[in-house]
Amino acid sequence: MVIIITLLAYCALLMIVSRLTARRSDNDTFYRGNRRSPWYMVAYGMVGASISGVTFVSVPGMVMHTDMTYMQTCLGFILGYFAVAFLLLPAYYKLNLTTIYSFLQQRLGREGHRTGASFFLLSKMTGAAVRFYVVCLILHRFVVEPLLSSVSCCNTATNLTFGLTVALMVVWIWVYTRRGGIKTLVWTDTLQTTCMFTALILIIYNVVGMLDMSMGEALTAVFQDEHSRMFVWDDWVSKQNFWKQFLSGIFIVIVMTGLDQDMMQKNLTCKSLRDAQKDMCTYGFAFVPANLLFMVLGVMLMMLATKQGIALPENSDELLPMFAATGRLGQAVVVLFTVGIVAASFSSADSALTAMTTTWCVDIAQRPKDERLRRRVHIAMAFVFAVIILMVKALNSTSVIDAIYILCSYTYGPLLGLFAYAFFMGREEREERIVNRFQKGVESNLTPRSSLFVPRKQTIVCILSPLLCYALNLLVAKTTGYQFGYELLMLNGLFTFLGLWITDRKKKLSE
Repeated sequence: MVIIITLLAYCALLMIVSRLTARRSDNDTFYRGNRRSPWYMVAYGMVGASISGVTFVSVPGMVMHTDMTYMQTCLGFILGYFAVAFLLLPAYYKLNLTTIYSFLQQRLGREGHRTGASFFLLSKMTGAAVRFYVVCLILHRFVVEPLLSSVSCCNTATNLTFGLTVALMVVWIWVYTRRGGIKTLVWTDTLQTTCMFTALILIIYNVVGMLDMSMGEALTAVFQDEHSRMFVWDDWVSKQNFWKQFLSGIFIVIVMTGLDQDMMQKNLTCKSLRDAQKDMCTYGFAFVPANLLFMVLGVMLMMLATKQGIALPENSDELLPMFAATGRLGQAVVVLFTVGIVAASFSSADSALTAMTTTWCVDIAQRPKDERLRRRVHIAMAFVFAVIILMVKALNSTSVIDAIYILCSYTYGPLLGLFAYAFFMGREEREERIVNRFQKGVESNLTPRSSLFVPRKQTIVCILSPLLCYALNLLVAKTTGYQFGYELLMLNGLFTFLGLWITDRKKKLSE
């Protein structure tokens, strides 16, 4: 009941913010926030949106098996955010884009535009569903099931009650985003980031108290612990090797932020390019200490488990819930944990629904001014989102955060290849003409005079590339025992780039 009351109060607060920010809303408000968002508000809110509920649950548990080596990836994130700020954002602002995939249209033609938008929808729908699945599972396990079991007449099947949990959560996200869209999210993300980090810091404070240490003693004990290892320099085969993790971190940010409409849509609501660059660099630096706090909490929880003689869970994702959601740290921590994971999960799921709605209406349907279509698509996306979460339920066999990154290595790889080819090989267009037409609001039905490819070949390349990557991964693992990690993203992007180049080369030779 404590958790339920906390959730109701939190959702009511979100609804108040939604009503205040969406009094006068139209499609420009929903898609671009009228380009009036303060950059510092976007930066602060983006920290919470980037972290999501998966980080809140999975990162503390990662120290059980891989120590603090995830910090190597986080260091790569910084360079990735700088690349996005100074390479991608100038191109997006120059064309005054609503969706970043319109950039592909002026460089690669209509086929590249639709292919990029379609791969984003596939990637974002699956990735966001996996992230949101975490919070739905925890709330179902620690709230819904105990509540129903306490009522003698309720013997409802587990799958049915889980489906009800998912439905209620998704419906609530739809309710507070349906009018204001991205303008509402800039402000709700600020609230959710504040709630998430307040919860994290207070949970750490409570754990330190249960360890009978001062904060200084606890931090010293953490960094003297064997699980505090951050860098792996000597083992080139290991997935935790520094250069593999560092380079993967750079490309993960470029693809999952710079080429992702969900993450870029909020940055495109800033008043100017300079403001957007300041916001990107600011939260890029903030990402490292934020993740370090989660990993410090993970080591502290392992120390607490040893002190109290509690067996560690087999699934690392259950480390924090085992303490925080079961009352072992007190009722206050139960409330804090609930607020933290719900805030983190809502901040990623709500923006995902908004971005997918925007991409479908602007890129696929090419009807950016049709408000009736936008409302219908928003409802449809929420329904499909809930269905995919239910499908994901049976797939939680490995660490959720690893599962997301591996999945994105296959689905985001073609986006990396498409944008790389558009930037480096698609400069034959007369950019001044394109810029003028985009600034006049013509973001649809824009076909370049000299399209680089015959239609449909780009789509075929983008489909074959992940399949080739998957086959190579299986072959290498079987013959050498080497397992690809996050570097699959770079490999997949390379295959896509080469496939596009070969296709274009053949076309030019035939001409």
